[in-house]
Amino acid sequence: MATPIGNLGDFSPRAAQALAEADLVLCEDTRTTARLLSENSISARTEALHEHNERQRVPALIERLQNGTRIALVSDAGMPLLSDPGYRLVRAAIEADIPLTVIPGPNAALTALVLSGLPPHPFMFVGFPPPRSAARKEAFAKLHAAERAGLAATLIWHEAPHRLAETLADMAEIFGPTRPCAVARELTKRFEEVKRAPVADLAAFYAETPPRGEITVLLGPAEAEETSADDLDTTLRSLLETHSVKDAAALAATAAGLPRRTVYTRALELAAERKAQNQP
Repeated sequence: MATPIGNLGDFSPRAAQALAEADLVLCEDTRTTARLLSENSISARTEALHEHNERQRVPALIERLQNGTRIALVSDAGMPLLSDPGYRLVRAAIEADIPLTVIPGPNAALTALVLSGLPPHPFMFVGFPPPRSAARKEAFAKLHAAERAGLAATLIWHEAPHRLAETLADMAEIFGPTRPCAVARELTKRFEEVKRAPVADLAAFYAETPPRGEITVLLGPAEAEETSADDLDTTLRSLLETHSVKDAAALAATAAGLPRRTVYTRALELAAERKAQNQP
């Protein structure tokens, strides 16, 4: 079931009733859920289910469900499974033919999408980007390659505040600096904020103004366009500033949807040109 992403007033009566009637409440952090239960005068047994113990706990939990135990699953905020634990348990319950239901409610990705001003459908929720820049750029390049192949959707990520500026800069490098973007922060809370601008502008802003709180990043869909030699050279020159020829070619090939060997050959040529230009 969904729990508030900030404002406790968003917790539904149906969700409160379900927690009150549950024999066991599974949660990411029992301390966080304890505050929610206390706020709603609910006395329920809680146990932790998180990314480090879910796999080990699933068999015993399925057995308890088969024996009639009523179990509620919540995350610290929002919907379970969406960047939160619970998928393994849900899959196991389905395979065991155990009845399931969902009590819907707050969700940061959809709330941010509605506030962003970007096209609401189709959209793709991607979760958290990889924490390291090289892996992050590779993940972005794969998405950009999918766009070259026809994907046209608003893309949605969650991100930690201390990585936001670097992530936006990587997005600008891979997707292009002028792509429309929105950064939603502290949704449903007192200091809720949504900034809308080209992705490069937001990268520069948050590099100078470190953000706080829970953050959702949205990138508008790409405009229909064909990859040209100039586009490829621009991408390669940018990547060669911070990557080896091999890595730059791999990222650019993925982003452009072109054969790696072809892109690698062009990357070698551009790297040679750059070296010649830098020689006295």
